[in-house]
Amino acid sequence: MTLQGKVTAAFVEHYGALPAFVVRAPGRVNLIGEHTDYNDGFVLPMAIDRAMWIALQPSGNRRVSVHSLDMQETALFDLDELKHNGPTWVEYIKGVAWALQEDGYPLLGWEGVMVGDIPIGAGLSSSAALEMAAIRAFLAVSSSDWDPAAMARIGQRTENEWMGVKTGIMDQMVSAAGEADHALLIDCRSLETEAVPLPPDTAVVILDTGTRRGLVDSAYNERRQQCEAAAAYFGVPALRDVDLAAFQEQARRMDGTVFRRARHVVTENHRVLQARSAMLKADAVTLGQLMNASHVSLRDDFEVSSQALDNMVEIAQQQDGCYGARMTGAGFGGCAVALILSSSAVNFVENVTFEYTAATKLKPSIYVCQAAQGAELIVNGQ
Repeated sequence: MTLQGKVTAAFVEHYGALPAFVVRAPGRVNLIGEHTDYNDGFVLPMAIDRAMWIALQPSGNRRVSVHSLDMQETALFDLDELKHNGPTWVEYIKGVAWALQEDGYPLLGWEGVMVGDIPIGAGLSSSAALEMAAIRAFLAVSSSDWDPAAMARIGQRTENEWMGVKTGIMDQMVSAAGEADHALLIDCRSLETEAVPLPPDTAVVILDTGTRRGLVDSAYNERRQQCEAAAAYFGVPALRDVDLAAFQEQARRMDGTVFRRARHVVTENHRVLQARSAMLKADAVTLGQLMNASHVSLRDDFEVSSQALDNMVEIAQQQDGCYGARMTGAGFGGCAVALILSSSAVNFVENVTFEYTAATKLKPSIYVCQAAQGAELIVNGQ
C-alpha cells in the first residue's frame, strides 16, 4: 500500500469518513551547496520520493489534533494557546501555526493522521517536510493561497525562532517548490529558482550511514557565527558577496579557523554555479568531480564530516560507475549522496553495503531516489 493509501485508510478508521484533504511534502537531498544557504548563497538540492503525508479534515474550531502513525501517539493543541513544550515532533506543527499567525494568516483548526518515510535525523530534511505538509494543511482548511517562497520563509522562521535552530532557507524551499526529474538551483537571497535537469543515464543514490546527529546540540550554530564573523571581516552582508578572487586576495590576515570556514563557503558557491553549467551540458563527469571537491572542503575546511561519512564517501567513490560522492546535509552524521551511472545501480548498492558494513560494523540504508514534485494538496482524499 502506498503512503497515501495508508494515511487515508488510517483516517477513515479514526473518523469514519474520507479526509477532506490529503497533503504531501517531500524530503530532499542536496547534490551540492552545503552551508551556503544561510550565507545568502547558492544551493542545488532536489526533492526526493520520500515524503510526509497528512490526511485531514476541518475540526470546526480552533483546536488541532494530529495522530502520528510513526510515533503511535496523538498530539492536541489550541491555536489560541500556543506554548513551546520541548523538542517533540508536534512542535514543528505548532511552530508553523505560530509563524503563520504572526504573519497575519487567519487559521482554523483541523484533525488528521500523518505518516512519513523520510529517515529522522539523516540529513534528508524530515523536519522541513513536516513543516511544509503542516502549512499546506493549515492553508487548506483556512482557504488561504499557497505561495512556495512565502511558505518556505514561514518554515525557516519556525526553525529559527520556534525550534531554536539557525537554519537557512534551502530545505523548506525545495520541499515547497521542487520539480520532478530536476534539481532546483536556489538563490538563497532572492529565492529565485531554476529547474536544472539531471544528466542522462545517471541516478542519485542516498547513502545513510546509520549514524545520527542533532542540529541544536551540534556545532551548527557555531559555524553560522563564524561565517558571520568572516562576512564582517570583508565588510559585506554575507559571504555570498565575496567572490573567489577577492577572497584569495584579501583573506590572508583572517583568523585561521574563520578563514577555513569562509574558504569553504566561497569555494562552495563557486562549485554550485559550475555544477549548474555542467548539468545544463549533461556533463556527469564534471558534476561528479565537483561533488568530490565539495566533500573535501566540508571535511577539511568546514569540519562537519565524520568518520562514518568519510568512510561511506570513500567507498562510494571507488565503485565502478560512480561519478562522485559527498556528505550531504548539515553533517556530523547522517547521509552521503552519490551520482552514478544508472546501469550500475544494483552492483553499486550491493558493493557499498558490503564494504561499508565490513569497515564500520554499521548497517547502512541505501536507496536510489527519483527527483519529486514539491508540496501538494489533494482535495477530498482522491
